[in-house]
Amino acid sequence: MLRRSLESRDAQTRQLQDAVANVEKHFGELCQIFAAYVRKTARLRDKADLLVQEVTAYAASETPQLRQGLKSFAEEFAKLQDYRQAEVERLEAKVVEPLKVYGTIVKMKRDDLKATLTARNREAKQLTQLERTRQRNPSDRHIISQAETELQRATIDATRTTRHLEETIDNFEKQKIKDIKNIFSEFITIEMLFHGKALEVYTTAFQDIQKIDEEEDLEVFRNSLYPADYSSRLDIVRANSKSPLQRSLSSKCVSGTGQVTTGRLRKDQQADDDDEDEDLDITEDES
Repeated sequence: MLRRSLESRDAQTRQLQDAVANVEKHFGELCQIFAAYVRKTARLRDKADLLVQEVTAYAASETPQLRQGLKSFAEEFAKLQDYRQAEVERLEAKVVEPLKVYGTIVKMKRDDLKATLTARNREAKQLTQLERTRQRNPSDRHIISQAETELQRATIDATRTTRHLEETIDNFEKQKIKDIKNIFSEFITIEMLFHGKALEVYTTAFQDIQKIDEEEDLEVFRNSLYPADYSSRLDIVRANSKSPLQRSLSSKCVSGTGQVTTGRLRKDQQADDDDEDEDLDITEDES
């Protein structure tokens, strides 16, 4: 009867061992993966900060509308990285750390299992010794009584440790379920908060980019290429770039004007000559 009870408790202990080992394995994996997830998120935050710096530097060299749009985008994107930083810190505190704690918890449960197994092994050993004593010295009641007393003590100790193990494993299982529920609820909540904020920020950033007036910036760019005296310079270029026929016609017009002017000067000169002749005639008559 006692042997059967020992075998039943051994089977129970193995089941408890499997439960603890299962938690140790999967909680350890979850802890590592969540920690890697947080590190990746932190690296993404760092890359985003670099992007903000580059966009800001580029915006400073651009036309007004594009500069303002990019600057606004950079400000919104930088704000998003503040939310991402909060996401990293919350994930670390609410997800990774509680999983890390299970390393210590599992170690404690293994110690409880070890103590229970030691007590049960002692009980099984005392039972075997009692059976051998009965076989070897069936008439020696003193030796048999001592063996029975040792077995009773071992059984009491094994029963106590087994009851303690059952209670602690029951609490362990209850706490495990509660913690897993809380950990994943926190993870989902943190991610929802971040992505909700991200949607708001990206919406504003999108609107800032859409507000960029392309035509206005294009006009600014064109004005930077063509200064204020461009029109007068353009007229000069056009005048110097006339066709040969146009240049010939212009030359003739200029030449005709010169001839008229020259003819008028010659007529005046002839009038002066005539006046000099008249003066000469008068002088001769007086003589």
